[in-house]
Amino acid sequence: MGGIDQDGHGALALLSPSSVTLHDQRTDIAIRTLFTRRELLAAGGTVSCAAAFPMLTQAAAGSGWSEEQTARIRDVARDTVATGDVPGVVSLVWHRGNVVHADAVGLRDVENRLPMERSTIFGIASMSKPVTVVLGLTLLEEGKLRLDDPITRWLPEFGEMRVLRRPDGPLDDTYPAPRVITVEDLMTHRSGLGYGFIETGPLGRALFSRFDMGVSSPLTPDAWLASLAELPLAYAPGERFNYGHSIDVLGFLAARAAGTSLRNALRQRVLEPLGMVDTDFWVPPAKRSRMAQIYSSSGAGQFARTNIGQFTADEPAAYASGGQGLLSTADDYLTFARMLLGKGTVNRVRLLKPETVKLMTTNRLTDAQREVPFLGRPFFKGQGLGLGMSVVMDPQFAGVGARGSFGWPGGFGGWWQADPENELVLLWLQECVPGAPLQGAGGPPRLPGAFAKGEFQKQAYAALPR
Repeated sequence: MGGIDQDGHGALALLSPSSVTLHDQRTDIAIRTLFTRRELLAAGGTVSCAAAFPMLTQAAAGSGWSEEQTARIRDVARDTVATGDVPGVVSLVWHRGNVVHADAVGLRDVENRLPMERSTIFGIASMSKPVTVVLGLTLLEEGKLRLDDPITRWLPEFGEMRVLRRPDGPLDDTYPAPRVITVEDLMTHRSGLGYGFIETGPLGRALFSRFDMGVSSPLTPDAWLASLAELPLAYAPGERFNYGHSIDVLGFLAARAAGTSLRNALRQRVLEPLGMVDTDFWVPPAKRSRMAQIYSSSGAGQFARTNIGQFTADEPAAYASGGQGLLSTADDYLTFARMLLGKGTVNRVRLLKPETVKLMTTNRLTDAQREVPFLGRPFFKGQGLGLGMSVVMDPQFAGVGARGSFGWPGGFGGWWQADPENELVLLWLQECVPGAPLQGAGGPPRLPGAFAKGEFQKQAYAALPR
């Protein structure tokens, strides 16, 4: 279910790279705007499925989808924009060969009144993780790495790791790691590596001071890896799920195994073969007018504009975050999701073998590991974790969605799910994140779009032809 529970709230939305203020001292903008329902609709309007994409109405009808029910799907995004929950949304539903719902509503740029469009480019945050894992799996199929390989084969920086005796304890109160981190540990977040905005105590502060949110960095990949390896692990490798920089490390490992940069490896092995022409770690000048601006929001209708300078720098940065640094479009990511739903094949292009996709979409956590609370809640109740994605194991507890459905959300508000049983892909992209920090007084932040994503999912399943 990719983090949406029965209340429609996404636990992973709390992992937003902007839930602690993202900032680039040189380029950040703090513009606060307040819109009424009427003003927001007048500024951006809504682009209806029938008006913007006329072929969809016929496709939906030909696939047995009710016009009345697809209107309810469309109204979810329309309502969440009209109430000022988020400034804009692009959503897609693909079912058995057809896009039966496609909608762009609201604004991609509030200040300049630019509307959302199906071709809008979004920072997809942690939706990057499955893409980077697929890169690693292409190397696995070539025999260049194995899941049980120690990462020190490519990353000797991690050869003498130490583990905190208490995850919130002093940085010098450690013991030697009982074993080396493996490739599978990285792909399943069981490496012991954490995020600074999630870990508590001295480790959390040290991680955050060195790497901020991790989306961008002035360091080279080699310097970044060396700096991360200097800090102790929160938990012993393999001990438990611990969300953090694991997939960032995986991306650099894959790059070294491929003998090139992460950006080049991903383009050559995944993005170009699949035709994902708008997916990258950087947006070239010719495409920047299509970008959705990133906003943080602490209240309905209140949007503070935030900039990630690396996305629009003069040239691509040396550092690339495989865990949360990609930008993409709805149609590009739909192609990626369909490739996994198609057991490694989409549009007559085979990227992975069916058995490799099965590895990725099968739970790898033990029962005990699934019981460990994540961000204070039993996140894996009814779910498991494959390689870089959550997997529905028991729909009764996981919420809406069939057994075997898989996906992973992004901290900027994006979410997707692929359902093999129903041959269904759901995709929701927004660029609006919590405006309050995770730590400190005031309780948890407001989660923009969280309820709407749950409703979008529920309405899509309600509309499935029986």
